[in-house]
Amino acid sequence: MKEEALKNLAHELEVCSQCQLREAAQGPVGWFGAADSPIVFVGEGPGVVEDDFGCPLIGPSGQLLDKALWAAKMTRDRVLTTNVIKCRPKGNRTPNIAEADFCAQRWLDKELEILQPKVVVALGGVALHYLGNPDMRITRDRGKWFKTKHGFDCIATFHPAYLLRISNVKALNAAKWDVFHDLEAARDKALELAPDYALMSEEKTDLFKLFRRRK
Repeated sequence: MKEEALKNLAHELEVCSQCQLREAAQGPVGWFGAADSPIVFVGEGPGVVEDDFGCPLIGPSGQLLDKALWAAKMTRDRVLTTNVIKCRPKGNRTPNIAEADFCAQRWLDKELEILQPKVVVALGGVALHYLGNPDMRITRDRGKWFKTKHGFDCIATFHPAYLLRISNVKALNAAKWDVFHDLEAARDKALELAPDYALMSEEKTDLFKLFRRRK
């Protein structure tokens, strides 16, 4: 069963110390959501709040993602969210390519092998680089379908953290609509391939009720 396989993988992840990123983090941050979901969202890596609570995309970026998912008729408990990098880099910096590849080859690849999703959504450039190829750029290739190195149908969109950094109102509105349409496209393809799966619960998922601060 997928849930049992993920549980075993989570136990392995908890004791991982294979790279220096673990030294500055409280602990690895795994994944959250439904193991049988036909759609998986792959972000960059944990931030401060994610490191504190041990949940991916629970901070400001995650809260914005939740709003976008709700608008696109999806909820976090019915999809699965994860990251390329499992430990928060010191100073909350962007992980470099070597760090992303090292971590993802050990953990994300195993997750996807277990999950076998119908659709993968790459949130931002780090995820796009790993799932696609080094020549792909989020500003150029978002909204386009491609096959991941694992053989899954994938579409890339802006990471919610990028939206939070946009100060120009017109540019922000345009980027939000881009994300919404990308999420719609991902949802429609997932439902086309798994028509009996419910991607949305009646209420938004309150992650802060499900996770406690690790400190």
